Amino acid sequence: MARRDILHRVPGDLRLALGLLTRLPLPGTPDMTRGAAAAWAWPLAGLVPAGLAALAIWLASGLGAGVAAALGLAVSVMVTGALHEDGLADTADGLWGGWTAERRLEIMKDSRIGTYGVIALVLALLARWSLIAGLVGTGAALPVLLAAGMLSRVPMVALMAWMAPARPGGLSRTVGRPPMQAAWVGGSIALILALVLCGGAALWALLAALTLAAGMGRIASAKIGGQTGDILGASQQLAEIAALAVLASPLA
Repeated sequence: MARRDILHRVPGDLRLALGLLTRLPLPGTPDMTRGAAAAWAWPLAGLVPAGLAALAIWLASGLGAGVAAALGLAVSVMVTGALHEDGLADTADGLWGGWTAERRLEIMKDSRIGTYGVIALVLALLARWSLIAGLVGTGAALPVLLAAGMLSRVPMVALMAWMAPARPGGLSRTVGRPPMQAAWVGGSIALILALVLCGGAALWALLAALTLAAGMGRIASAKIGGQTGDILGASQQLAEIAALAVLASPLA
């Protein structure tokens, strides 16, 4: 494929990624024919909610670290429409609330939230809040949040390329299965930018994120036979916590 053709697709792929992973009003109509081939841009789409969350944290930093971190999380959730948080809750309810693969998938499709989902959401939000609160006032919030926003979305592409969809319908089946090249391209771009932002700690952050996501993939494969959009959302949440934990560490 000619370099000009590749560069010509970049704006459309970015728009498609933002349209899928955020709730931002975007002009024009995305090129839906690209489907999963545009998944390489998902990590770059993570810059938008992360950047807006960092802006909210900076504006609210005078209110205290805890309040600023909470507002940053709120902005991130609003920008993404709680897409990944919803996936985490549904995954927790389904994988641990059912006894068969069919029942687990049925639970995951149900819009109601159960005990496992509530606990998973509370623990994940507490982990993210505490890690972000520790960054307020240090000057590291912006680069760390941007890097974590990108790196945490790399596993989503990797899992889609590595695992088949668990059900005949749903988001994963609709979007399609990206080529492994998309995962390598998206991951490489995210890592390079994260290295610029956070130095060598970005490599360890990506390894931590991929390790947790791989564990999630193994569990999903054993319990439901593949991945779903909820599994991808859960992997993003776990990967973000892992990336933040590494990048916010005093040793980073």
